[in-house]
Amino acid sequence: MFETITNFLADWYLVTKSLHVVSVISWMAGIFYLPRLFVYHVERVEAGSPTDQMFQTMERRLLRGIMNPAMIATWVFGLALVLTPGVVDWSFAWPWVKAASVLAMTWFHHWLGLRRKEFIAGTNIRTGRSYRLMNEVPTILMLVIVFSVILRW
Repeated sequence: MFETITNFLADWYLVTKSLHVVSVISWMAGIFYLPRLFVYHVERVEAGSPTDQMFQTMERRLLRGIMNPAMIATWVFGLALVLTPGVVDWSFAWPWVKAASVLAMTWFHHWLGLRRKEFIAGTNIRTGRSYRLMNEVPTILMLVIVFSVILRW
């Protein structure tokens, strides 16, 4: 059974890798855009206004319709790559660095989801500046992930 699965993963390696890359691109697009929506939401929108409702709708659809499925697909195809024979050598540092960075990116994704709930409840206390600063987190993580995978440090 295990041999059948590993043969399947090896045969479908390039398809799995392609789907992983597409999923990551989709996830990252959302993870960069949602904090920017929060900046505009907090700086330019009055709570309870029709514009507030519009922003909440945009944020919900981005998170639930794009980011959540893209994150799940990223994880599924990423784990499939990890299980593909010969792809990852855990004796090197790079897969550990990538794994830690992906966990941090997942934490950031959930942090954004919690911030969205604060906007819904009308309890957001963060400023546009804080959302701008937090928007640097995925950029740093993305650089660490890409360089660790490409350079295989």
